[in-house]
Amino acid sequence: MAPSRSKHANQTCVIPGGFTVLSLQFSTDIVAQHKICVKEHRVTLFVLNIPPYCSEGVIKELFSQFGPVQSVELREKPGSFEHSGPKLAKYFTPAQKQRFRVGYIVFQKAIIITAVKSHPHDVPLVVSTEQQPVWTGLQKWIHQYKQSFAQPDKLQEAVDTFMQDYDTRKEQEAERQKEEAEEQLEDEEGWVKVTRGKSGTKTRPHSEVSNQKALQKESRKRKRKELMNFYTWQHRNTQKEHIAELRKKFEEDKQRIALLRAQRKFRPY
Repeated sequence: MAPSRSKHANQTCVIPGGFTVLSLQFSTDIVAQHKICVKEHRVTLFVLNIPPYCSEGVIKELFSQFGPVQSVELREKPGSFEHSGPKLAKYFTPAQKQRFRVGYIVFQKAIIITAVKSHPHDVPLVVSTEQQPVWTGLQKWIHQYKQSFAQPDKLQEAVDTFMQDYDTRKEQEAERQKEEAEEQLEDEEGWVKVTRGKSGTKTRPHSEVSNQKALQKESRKRKRKELMNFYTWQHRNTQKEHIAELRKKFEEDKQRIALLRAQRKFRPY
């Protein structure tokens, strides 16, 4: 995928908000162009208005002409929530809706972002080429239909990988719960309670490790208690000030009502 070789003036287009406008051309046979907006976002390139026919692989190949691309992530909208759990294979995830999206592109070198922003807006980036064709229309649906059939060996490999990750997460969770249970055996003064194991034998944690954990736990409790005491005092002080203000206002209202009553009884004639 390379920019069109037609001769244009080398000018960049920057719009309000600091976005640089780039042109996309689906293929050399199609004259119509599509505009995307890019902006440097920390160490990544933030891209707006990505058309539906551009997948993560297409975007990576499209911007690789400027330099090595480390990763590409497409989202429905900026800052949208992404699932933080284990990454599932395509067999277990629902098909994504085709819509315009935003993208985050991470390059291996930060200087590549400058090269992208310096690209002339009137020199389009060609998406589909003979070397890297992009399927659309009927060809795209036929290709997706063929890819929807899962091969037994690949499906079994995906299941095995997921179950291995699941077992690893469960072991880590059990280890973490075990450590938390050992910490709960220590009381507030740092003493360690000796308990019996499953086999009936007495178990005792190492003294140095238990002492360190007890000191750390006591320090955390002390800080949390001091903070809670401060918040309690602040809340009580605010309540006292509020009550005093209400009493003052009540006395002022009483005086004003008495004055109005006295004025109403006054008869000059």
